[in-house]
Amino acid sequence: MSEFDVIVKGGTVVTASETMRADVGVKDGRIVALAESLAGSAARVVDATGRYVMPGGVDSHCHIEQPSSTGGKNAETWESGTRSAACGGTTTVIAFSSQEKGEGVLSQVQAYHEKAKKACIDYSFHIIVSDPTDEVVRNELPPLIESGLRSIKLFMTYPKNRVDDREILRIFEVARRHQALVCVHAESHDAIMYMTEKLLEAGLGQTKYHAWCKPPLVEREAVTRAIMLAELMDQPIQIFHVTCEEAAEEIRRAQARGLKIFAETCPQYFVLTADDLDADQREGARLICSPAPRSVADQQALWNHVRAGTIGNVTSDHAPYNIDAPDGKFWSGDNAPFSQIANGVPGLETRMPICFHEGVVKGRIDLQQFVALTSTNSARLFGIYPQKGTIAIGADADIVVWDAEKKVRITQDILHHDTDYTPYEGMDVIGWPAVTLSRGRVVWNEGEIDCQAGWGRFLARQPYDYIKPRGVFPTPFNPITGKIEG
Repeated sequence: MSEFDVIVKGGTVVTASETMRADVGVKDGRIVALAESLAGSAARVVDATGRYVMPGGVDSHCHIEQPSSTGGKNAETWESGTRSAACGGTTTVIAFSSQEKGEGVLSQVQAYHEKAKKACIDYSFHIIVSDPTDEVVRNELPPLIESGLRSIKLFMTYPKNRVDDREILRIFEVARRHQALVCVHAESHDAIMYMTEKLLEAGLGQTKYHAWCKPPLVEREAVTRAIMLAELMDQPIQIFHVTCEEAAEEIRRAQARGLKIFAETCPQYFVLTADDLDADQREGARLICSPAPRSVADQQALWNHVRAGTIGNVTSDHAPYNIDAPDGKFWSGDNAPFSQIANGVPGLETRMPICFHEGVVKGRIDLQQFVALTSTNSARLFGIYPQKGTIAIGADADIVVWDAEKKVRITQDILHHDTDYTPYEGMDVIGWPAVTLSRGRVVWNEGEIDCQAGWGRFLARQPYDYIKPRGVFPTPFNPITGKIEG
């Protein structure tokens, strides 16, 4: 019998904190040895000579086989979505179990577990709460959180999902009582609805006006309000998909006050701008996502905030809708205005390559920061570190062997998702995953896929200190206990 199941040999190991020349020994799905040279026998040797050996990516914001709140049908299944992720170097995804208004959350989570049994890589869920009724916050959410679903998602916009400020506080309260992180889609709903109505009345329904109905200030206002409500309840939150200097600066100021406010951004906001939406309706629809792409100046500001630590991780916000399908982007008809085109772009497979090219290749970040942004920080934030997100003894053998010299032109025909387009068609990048291992199993190898539906395991997350509240309220009154303290 071999000493190791796999040895990843000859590469340069990169984690969020260090770089070292080392072989990696894998046994029973876990990393069991790190040494300059491993001499033991192995059932399989992966040659990583001249390449980087990094922890597999952790994509903590992706929509897979999820009912849409903006019309249209999600184009991915759990099998296709996680296959695509693995081909792009990602070995863990956190997707969304959604709640419709008038429904509970428990039955939705149970149904989503069944769908996710086809996953090719490991996974967990956020619970979308759109209707925080007494039954939901008192009887359904607490046991779900205790079962390992320690993150809740809320929307401050979209008619089908939006929760008002009082409802946000109810969600914050149950999250704080039971130690869950709350993730926030922060855009000012009424302002967006008003601007949309006015634009359509003026006959301005082309895709370019999607960015006009939700300029940066509607993101800034909602981010500021979400931070205020979180501070009132002493509840840690993450602001999803930060796009602009205005919003990032509000987050930086909150972090400087000591608040546990975390932030992410996405590759689309590094490479797309509002000007790209100024195209014919079919081409512009490919790029419609929310919040909308911004300016070149905002792209630079995002990188500044990444380097400063304001923004801690880069996720895909993979939200796939087919262009050439009646239930896809144009679910409301070929001539639909921007307000009735499904929001979202695919990006599970291209997340890490675009971040590497725009970040490392262009000299904006170093290798350690790349690993932190695409893997380690999400693993820490969502309670799966050090099982995921690092190369260390005892960690799961989720590994990507990265070819930093490989030049790739991103086109639809090289990708492995079920969506019928990529918003990055024709984009040239340097850096691509050569080999991906999920718990020691090679699932992507130099262009060959060996994904197995059902290989992925659900990751139940136990309480963890990283998101523990500070224990500080703005007044002596603790709204959680209903008592005056101090």
